[in-house]
Amino acid sequence: MKWLIASDIHGSARFCRLLTERWQEEGAGRLLLLGDILYHGPRNDLPEGYAPKEVAALLNAQKERVLCVRGNCESEVDQMVLDFPILSEYAVLDIGGRVLFATHGHHFCPDRLPPLCRGDILLYGHTHIPACEEKEGILCLNPGSVSLPKGDSRRSYMTFEGDLFTWKDLETGEALNSCRLPTP
Repeated sequence: MKWLIASDIHGSARFCRLLTERWQEEGAGRLLLLGDILYHGPRNDLPEGYAPKEVAALLNAQKERVLCVRGNCESEVDQMVLDFPILSEYAVLDIGGRVLFATHGHHFCPDRLPPLCRGDILLYGHTHIPACEEKEGILCLNPGSVSLPKGDSRRSYMTFEGDLFTWKDLETGEALNSCRLPTP
């Protein structure tokens, strides 16, 4: 199954709408969100098209195909308007004998790894900067930010299919980079 992976929407209906269009175009079965969905947070400027209620409506329309973990900007009140669970600190998925550990990145990240085995995958957001690095035998991947990219990066998302992760420009759909899972 093909997955679309994104992080840090921060309440931007404009970029969430574009994300859901890319999701449809990609033909991905599921959307995995790595947190910070509705609120922009006190350290960020308001993103373009800030309209959290619209973001909630866009995502609720596909609630059965959305998997989400809690970001540092999520609160219990956000869960009241979203029809899919958002308050788990992480999700652990089995992908063919490997563990894919999805989290926001403010607790677990490449510098603070969760308890994983060599060959497992850490997916995280939070930094708003796309990344692919190996740390202690763990593949650490960040899709970047949908609405507030940092570090001279573009608005981006990631797809995962088979053994290939591909980073893509949100606005154009252009592939920016890719990374294959190493052979176990």
